[in-house]
Amino acid sequence: MSRACIINVVGLTPRLLEHAPRIRSVGNAQAWRSPLPAVTCTSQATMLTGLPPRDHGIVGNGWYYRDTQEIRFWQQSNSLVQGPKFYDGIETAKMFWWFNQSSGVKYSATPKPHYGCDGSKAFDILDHTGCDLTKKLGPFPFFSFWGPNAGLPSSDWIADATAIVMREKRPELTMAYLPHLDYDFQRLTDHDPARVAEVDAAAGRIIDAANDIGATVIVVSEYGLVPVSRPVDINRVLRRADWLGIRSGPFGEMMIPGESDAFAIADHQLAHVYVRNRDMIADVRDRLLATPGIAQVVAPEAIELDHPRSGELIAIADADAWFTYYYWLDDDAAPDFSRTVDIHRKPGYDPCELFATSKVRAVARVAQKKLGFRYKMDVIPLDATLVRGSHGAHPSSPQDGPVIIGTGALPTDMRKFLGYVRQLF
Repeated sequence: MSRACIINVVGLTPRLLEHAPRIRSVGNAQAWRSPLPAVTCTSQATMLTGLPPRDHGIVGNGWYYRDTQEIRFWQQSNSLVQGPKFYDGIETAKMFWWFNQSSGVKYSATPKPHYGCDGSKAFDILDHTGCDLTKKLGPFPFFSFWGPNAGLPSSDWIADATAIVMREKRPELTMAYLPHLDYDFQRLTDHDPARVAEVDAAAGRIIDAANDIGATVIVVSEYGLVPVSRPVDINRVLRRADWLGIRSGPFGEMMIPGESDAFAIADHQLAHVYVRNRDMIADVRDRLLATPGIAQVVAPEAIELDHPRSGELIAIADADAWFTYYYWLDDDAAPDFSRTVDIHRKPGYDPCELFATSKVRAVARVAQKKLGFRYKMDVIPLDATLVRGSHGAHPSSPQDGPVIIGTGALPTDMRKFLGYVRQLF
């Protein structure tokens, strides 16, 4: 029986491979092309289905639901992905890849907090592996998976959990997600080889388990991160044109998408721009094209994003720029969630969640929590210039983009990955 293991090392590029000897030993390396946007959810959906975003429907890490007038990011439901997946019909262990809830695989583990009626949250995972992972490894280190303390412990935990599942269950196909490089490569301009060595060691423990059960190893990445120095406040541009619907209230200003003539959902270096009145599309395009830091404003069909979930226009940032979601014009009017780690309420991606205003402030907020007082973890800065790395557009050199390492004829496009995996079985 054939077995395979796919390790998704986020942020790995051909240029960085020299610092990853265990990964490099898997086979030959090939730069390959991601869809646009080159972000986690879209890239994974293209790998899983072999389809472009216009067909699988995952047009970003989040999008606007026109029927409910809501912006939602980072959803896990497998039913959002339109089209069959390469693992259909194969006994699979899916470890922390996205779209993992109700995916139909035999074994899976994915982050899933518990939410109380009083707004409290208890961090946990959904463990459908039958391996009692938290009993063996301790609680999943949620605070190293995202936020100011994001770092190696989460990738180490996922690697060790994956190795346990492989050795105990011996699945035909194993899929593991290691996000480690994503963190400091957004915080810092330099791509420190030490971070690559750390994730290489984590991947190495999965490779050892794969060797133990006779599984062929493939390593992939979704995108490469590039240095950036210019945040582009695309929603502030639209607000100054009087196109945003805004409601002021006790918790700051809130953007009302359904009452906006035009608004943007920022997702790293690409933004979906939703225009309520199609007669305004040309005016919105012209206003955005006149904005420093915006390289292109195109119709979605120009880049295979013509799906009902997409905006009427797609904005792409310059190579050294990226899009904020900020829509307020005065920080005193910023919504209360803007200074917290709140990936589901913000109407766009916020890499400033990787930073903290003050460790003292964070300690004080934790103390309030432990003493039973009402509190909010308002420790996230509103200084977008702190962000030094981004992705989402295609980099100027393939050496700085995503990579696949494996055996045989390697695909040069993520849309060919489904066929590549299928031929292994």
